[in-house]
Formats: sequence, C-alpha cells, structure tokens
Amino acid sequence: MPIYYNYRTTALIMEKIIPFHASELAKITNHRSGEIKFGERMLTVPQEVKLEDFLVECPARFVLFGIPEDIGVRANFGRPGAASAWKSAISSIANIQYNPFCKGKELLVLGQLDVQKEMDEVQQLDFHQTADRKRMNELVEAVDKEVTHLITQIVRAGKIPIVIGGGHNNAYGMIKGTALAKGQAVSAVNFDAHSDFRILEGRHSGNGFSYAFEEGFLQQYFIFGLHENYTSKQVLSNIKNLIHRVRYNTYDEIAIRGAKKFETELQNAERFIAGSAFGIELDLDAIPNIASSAMTLSGFSVEQARQYVHHFGKNQNAAYLHICEGAPELGDDKNQQLVGKLIGYLVTDFMKANSPADKKILNITVNW
Repeated sequence: MPIYYNYRTTALIMEKIIPFHASELAKITNHRSGEIKFGERMLTVPQEVKLEDFLVECPARFVLFGIPEDIGVRANFGRPGAASAWKSAISSIANIQYNPFCKGKELLVLGQLDVQKEMDEVQQLDFHQTADRKRMNELVEAVDKEVTHLITQIVRAGKIPIVIGGGHNNAYGMIKGTALAKGQAVSAVNFDAHSDFRILEGRHSGNGFSYAFEEGFLQQYFIFGLHENYTSKQVLSNIKNLIHRVRYNTYDEIAIRGAKKFETELQNAERFIAGSAFGIELDLDAIPNIASSAMTLSGFSVEQARQYVHHFGKNQNAAYLHICEGAPELGDDKNQQLVGKLIGYLVTDFMKANSPADKKILNITVNW
C-alpha cells in the first residue's frame, strides 16, 4: 500500500542542520603538493541556495551527514560516546586520496543534525529513574522525526544518503524516511552483533527495527552475524514467528562452527531483502576491538565488514548506507583515529560498489 506524507518546508528542515561549509572542509584537509584529497573535491551546500533545489541540481550521487548523538544508546542502558563518531569520520574522509578508484566529487557533505539541545538534556537524566527513562524515550522520538524528514528530502531528490554516527536508534528514521520518499515499505540488512528487534517499550537503540516493522515501514529484515550469547530467547521466538519477513544468521555458525560460509550467507541475505529498495546497516560494535557503545572481542573482521558493504552496495536497489555505534572517544588516541579511518574505508567501499563510473574504472588498467 502506498505511503503518503505531507512534507515540511526546506526552511524547517535546514533549521535542524548545522551545515558543513567549504571553509570548514579546507581546515580539516591536509593539503599536499602533487596530491588531491577528497576534501578538495567534495561538494558542500552554498550558503545562498536552498537545500531542496541544490539537492536536485548538484551532480553528486551521495549525500553525507552525521548524527552526533548517543541518546538512544543511553536509553538502552549502553555506554555513551557514539556522538563522537562524526567528527572523527569527516576528518578521515576529507583526507582520502582523490584518484581514479574513487572520486570525492561524487559526495555532497551536508553537515550534521543539530541535536545539541537533546544531548544537553539527556546528560542530566538517570536511566535508573522511571520518569527520566521515559523522557529519554521522548528525546529519541524527537530525533527520529528530524532524521526521517531529512532522509525523506534526500531520497526524494534522487540521492543516496550515507549517514554516520549516533546510536542504532537512527535506523528507524533511515527506514521510515526512505519508505516515505519511495511511497512504499523498504527492506534492510543489518551487520550487527544484536538484533535491535527488542519489544516496543519506548524508543531506544535496541528497537529501531521492531518499531519500523510494527508501523509498516520495514518490509523484509535480515540480521547478519547475530551473536548467540547476546540474543534473548524472546527475540529469537519473535523472529521465528515472522520467518517470512525477518531472518538471520549467526556469527557463531559462520565463523566458529563453520556450519555456514560467509560468502554464501551474503548471497542468501541479498536474495531475501533485495527484491526492492533496501538499506544497508552496519553497527561497528560487531567488529572486534573497535571503540563502540558495546565493544566486542569476538566478531567479523574489518575486511569482512568491508566485503559486506561492497557486496550489498553494488546492488541497484541499495537505497542508503548507515554506519552507527562507533564511539572514538571511548578509545585511546590511536583508536580514535582508527575508528574514523575505518568509517572512511566503509564509505568509499560503498561509493565504489554503487557508482557506475567507478565500476568502469575498476575494469580497466589504470595508467599512472
């Protein structure tokens, strides 16, 4: 059934965006003679134009923005810190080499969602207090609305969103915004140690997909690499009852017991969700020793995470990429830099897989 939506004006949407201007991009780009960096070629929105018009007219295929919040993580009794991923990531992305393999001009850097008011309030709340916990849920819902509106605007303009930072609560706005823009429910594949399909107990980072499913915005859902030790019996039972629309594999059966093969499971998951538009979700807490809200010692490698993004990114129905739960501030100085660098790899892996121009380039010999 088509989904109808009354869109707000561009002006209202821009009120919640802190734009990233060309001058700021120049400051974080390490210029070097004889080299061209992404920061010298990525597009930004000129101050004198309307976002709605620029989104439609600009040549970039991808729109990048950050959500510097950890409200949903706090509401899910997790460790705060996911608000720091955007700053780390954009600095790393700006310094990626611009070359025949990936071109920065394909990327429009929009800026970051303005969630400072909500972040200031949540830091005064105590999860263990019932009233405070309810207020946290309300703050997550407020962020949901803004993420939904912005994603809707981007997808309507024919662009592909790439979103960084914040908790996995933002998957709800990603899914809903994409569904509203396309006028129908969309699917999602999620590289994650957790299902994020918990009960509808108030919005937080652990139930973005279950809320999107319940409200009719999520059609098919595949959880890739679920950790058996951290998935409740109730969640498994709920998924079993929804077998035609929600499926999963586990990290344990692939990497520990060897009962399933990673490459085969990528194909199985794609067949399940890729019949129509779908989102690519990646939770950094699924990768060992990456500073995140739920850091793990056991999980798929960085290379497998990159293969996952590439595999699904090359599908013509891939509608967005969402990288979440990274928390650089929870690591040491070296780890902080590595989280941003990892996100940069994932972003360019998606761009290379999804861009027709890059597919052609990768199939020819590059003459240096």
